[in-house]
Amino acid sequence: MSQTPEETRYDEYQNFAFHPHNIYLMLLLFSLTVLFLALSAAFVYTRVQNGLPPVKLPWLFAFNTVILIGSSWAMLQAKKAYLADLTERYQGMLILTIVLSLIFMAAQGLAWYQLFDQQIFLSSDPSAGYLYVISALHFAHVIGGLPFLGLFLWRAYKYMKEPVSVLVYFSDPEKRLRLRLLTIYWHFLDILWIYLVIFFYVNYLIQ
Repeated sequence: MSQTPEETRYDEYQNFAFHPHNIYLMLLLFSLTVLFLALSAAFVYTRVQNGLPPVKLPWLFAFNTVILIGSSWAMLQAKKAYLADLTERYQGMLILTIVLSLIFMAAQGLAWYQLFDQQIFLSSDPSAGYLYVISALHFAHVIGGLPFLGLFLWRAYKYMKEPVSVLVYFSDPEKRLRLRLLTIYWHFLDILWIYLVIFFYVNYLIQ
């Protein structure tokens, strides 16, 4: 028996592993992983070759790790609330994710200011340069995710006002897929940041 267009479309979104959106995201995450690993290797090579002193991270880098973990947790809770049809909690967790992300960005700006205050600039030496470039690249990808979070929040308030619209919103497989992809992306940024902080702290301990 042939499937209806609606059933075909539903199966397409259920078949997550091979969906084009998922493939694009996996390619993006793979590219970012290779990029940051290459930068990490270049940092170590440059430091060893030139005998450069380590760069001590400001304490705000550790603080930002906690903030990003909280943001990732909030994003996970938003996804769970969506799957459980909990409108207010879903909206609240999206707001919390955005607020924590903005706090991360503000704190990261202060962390760079702390580096400036220690007379550590982008041009001070290659080690400092790598620190700024790597942290700025991660910062840029957090910024890149915010418009998508904002779009989800806007749609949540626009389309989740009446019982019928709420039911339609929660049962839409396309929205479910996109929320799942955004959650994966947000967790990736969290894991990437934890790796970077540990990497730079370990390099600092190795004199």
